[in-house]
Amino acid sequence: MDKLLVMRLSNLDLNLLVSLDALLDQRSVTRAAQQLGLSQPALSASLARLRRHFGDELLTRVGNEYRLSPLAAQLKPRVRLALDGVERIFTAQPVFDPRESSREFSVLLSDYACAVLGNVLTELLGQEAPGARLRLMHNTPAAVDHAEQTLLTTDLLVVPHGFVTDLPHAEVLRDRWVLVVSADNPDVGDTLTIEQIEAMPWVATYYGPTASTPAARQMRMLGIEPRVQVVTESFLTIPGLVAGTRRIALLQERLVRLFSVDVGIRSLPCPFEVGPLVDAMWWHPVYDRNPEHAFFRDLLLRAAQQVSG
Repeated sequence: MDKLLVMRLSNLDLNLLVSLDALLDQRSVTRAAQQLGLSQPALSASLARLRRHFGDELLTRVGNEYRLSPLAAQLKPRVRLALDGVERIFTAQPVFDPRESSREFSVLLSDYACAVLGNVLTELLGQEAPGARLRLMHNTPAAVDHAEQTLLTTDLLVVPHGFVTDLPHAEVLRDRWVLVVSADNPDVGDTLTIEQIEAMPWVATYYGPTASTPAARQMRMLGIEPRVQVVTESFLTIPGLVAGTRRIALLQERLVRLFSVDVGIRSLPCPFEVGPLVDAMWWHPVYDRNPEHAFFRDLLLRAAQQVSG
């Protein structure tokens, strides 16, 4: 590193990072001081030091409230990311005993993967690390598009192949895509033609330039353009959006088995070639040799093996 940069960083107080995070989150010296258990004068002094360091007001009064300066708005997510990284560094242990752990393990995944894996993963974690906590978070196109940055603060990302590259990963689940229609749709028999699926109204998931299911991508690559009537970012809402209507959608076969009887849908094979859904778990390479992380990766793999049977 540049010597001047090293000298500059060595003179910084790490506690200022904690203060900055609270100030940017609360947008109030009083509330930030309460959050940190500090006196208001102490946090005001920290804010003054931060303002001198950045050469920026950070918090500016507008009427009866404080607002973030443009620089502060840029810093807010970076500060949280930095603090999460610092916490992971200073809580790391050379040997990990899951029975003694109170760590929170986090995974970003679709509601499909959560429905299929969630209960089994939770049960395994409760058996082997009873004091630990599991945080299941709904993934978003933004999180997937910036996977490397996302995975600095999240243990695992479960997403199909084709969306993340150049990061360590392991296959988790395989499933088959099927078409779903309402069980009482009078226009649909035992099979569907390409002409029918192009004419029918569609329920699409993650429908956007960089957000789509692998099956929908394949369909469009074959020149089949769906007439999208509804867009949803939840696979679990598809059965309810199809049942009792003339709509059609692509859905994972495992979810059809879970919901078809209860909500009145039925599945049909695709009249075009579609590859299997292959979900993988992805992680940041900085955690390759982290024993806590290795435990959690193994736990998720074993949960997937149980589901796949």
